[in-house]
Amino acid sequence: MKKRIAEQTVLFISVLKWFLLATAIGVIVGFAATVFLKLLNWSIALSWRFPYSFLLLPVALFLSAFLIKWLAPDAEGHGTEKVIEAIHKSSGKIKAAVIPVKLITTITTIALGGSAGKEGPCAQIGGGLSSLFADFFKLGDLERKKLVICGISAGFASVFGTPIAGALFGVEVLFVGSLLYDVLLPSFIAGVTSYHVSNALGITYFYHPLKFVPQFTEFFFIQICFAGIFFGLCALFLIEILEFGKWLARKIKIAAPFKGLVGGVALIGLTFLFSKEYLGLGLGTIESCLEGGKIGWGAPFIKMFFTSLTLNFGGSGGIVTPIFFIGATAGSFLAGVLGVDHATLAGIGLVSLLAGAANTPIAASVMAIELFGPEVAPYAAVSCVISFLMTGHRSVYPS
Repeated sequence: MKKRIAEQTVLFISVLKWFLLATAIGVIVGFAATVFLKLLNWSIALSWRFPYSFLLLPVALFLSAFLIKWLAPDAEGHGTEKVIEAIHKSSGKIKAAVIPVKLITTITTIALGGSAGKEGPCAQIGGGLSSLFADFFKLGDLERKKLVICGISAGFASVFGTPIAGALFGVEVLFVGSLLYDVLLPSFIAGVTSYHVSNALGITYFYHPLKFVPQFTEFFFIQICFAGIFFGLCALFLIEILEFGKWLARKIKIAAPFKGLVGGVALIGLTFLFSKEYLGLGLGTIESCLEGGKIGWGAPFIKMFFTSLTLNFGGSGGIVTPIFFIGATAGSFLAGVLGVDHATLAGIGLVSLLAGAANTPIAASVMAIELFGPEVAPYAAVSCVISFLMTGHRSVYPS
């Protein structure tokens, strides 16, 4: 009896300890994410006043690559990858310089038109602050690792506006096809806390309940299964395009900042060839697809090339927002082929491409509920799992 009481006491103290630690991380990351998101929104609004601000893309990528090379090499690329690498290889130890460098380079890249997202930087900033928090309180390697995972979850939750899916994403993305269950509770606490802190400080979030979800039929279920296969193939193609961009950047034997000039000029050329629609976050196109707007078949593939050039040639930013763009546009195109409601399949495509490209089917399925409502959940979950199975162990996060 005494042994059982002692065991329960230890468990209670452990839960209380991680409740307090995770809450502290949630507050810190929520505040930091709010600062980052407000600065980013202000910078984007400022650049929109100048229709040809994208002509400064070579300067933006040059500056980003220069700062990363000389101040914080770990701030390179889309952020989340380096945090995952830090957790696997150095028990979550992240250099303090990564935080300001990631913030500055991401804002510079996206505000001037680089095709990247905002969730990776928030995850990296959250992970970096959590690492500093662990060092300040002299916590051990295992505790630092768990805190950094909480920081990632808090960062994702603050950006997505989906606290449960964001927390799950932060845990699920670390290991292909598996979850680290002993950190689920603190991740949920950190994610929910961070989301509410950001929301209280004025960050607004996208929520778009789908108004049309057809009655279940065998034929519609088969269409959803086919859609899952299609989204999985799109995810594989995105992974290959990102790898091709990395290979191409390595083949060009010049200093990283000058590669930024090359990438910026290439992006300007592509913008004049196609349109400004593929620059920046692309939130307008995503919302248009989710409202039932129709899109050309080439949109998702063009966005892949814009994103690969941006991230592999000096730009800094996340990968998930481009994934949302690619998924929503691919879903809208496929809806026209299958004769399905465009908004429904755009929403399912958005989460399914995330499931396949990031290997996070559970987080993506929960995100479908938080973003689009529970009616679409069964169909989204089936498509997400199929997309995940199609990509196997390939991911936009190789670590």
